Amino acid sequence: ETNTLPFHPFETQQGDIICMEKEHQVLKEQLKEAQEKHEQLQSRSSEETSALKELLKKSVEETEVSKNELDWFHQDLEIQVKKWQQEKKENQENLKALRNTAKKHADTNDRYSKTIDEKEKQYNVYLNTYLETSNEFANEKVKLEELIKKSENDCRECVKRAVKAEVSVLKNWKKAEVCKLNGIATNAEANLRILKSFSSSASAAPKLKPQIDSWEIFLSNVKEQLKKVEAEYEEKIQMVENGVRNCLTKMEIADLPSP
Repeated sequence: ETNTLPFHPFETQQGDIICMEKEHQVLKEQLKEAQEKHEQLQSRSSEETSALKELLKKSVEETEVSKNELDWFHQDLEIQVKKWQQEKKENQENLKALRNTAKKHADTNDRYSKTIDEKEKQYNVYLNTYLETSNEFANEKVKLEELIKKSENDCRECVKRAVKAEVSVLKNWKKAEVCKLNGIATNAEANLRILKSFSSSASAAPKLKPQIDSWEIFLSNVKEQLKKVEAEYEEKIQMVENGVRNCLTKMEIADLPSP
């Protein structure tokens, strides 16, 4: 079958429809590409939209959390502000009290300073008086030391004289007692010689024997007493010379009755 229809009004010239079909085909392809691109863009846009919605949701949640945290921060800030205000009030009161205390201390310091100045003046007066008195006492001390030195020398001389005197007294007492005992011993020896001369005869010897024994015992006791007196007086003399006091006592000698 052949197309016998005229070109007009469909074609101005031969081939226009074919060209239009070609253009239509091209347009269909372009439309298809555009639809594919649109679908791709729509899919990508949907994905981006979903991601943005998730991001928005997350942002909203974070915003809500931030809002809650902000509310908590505001509450905490209010508490801190109240606390700071209270501390500020307390600090102001403490500062006021410290200023009053500082003023009192300053007044006390001024008063003490005045007192110190007065005491320093008194101290200077007392110091000058002390120096004058000290100089006087120093002069007196020098004089007293010289006097003490002289007195010590005099005392040593007196002690020497006293020791010498005590030794002399003890020696005299010793000499007197020794002379007394020597006299008794001499008398006893003389009596013994007489008795022994009388006892040379055989008839008188038995009668005189007890008397001779008594006189010999008596003489022995006198000699022992003599040694004791000499030893004790020598001991006292030695003690006195060594500086022992209260040794000037006379020795008591027991009486020895002669037979």
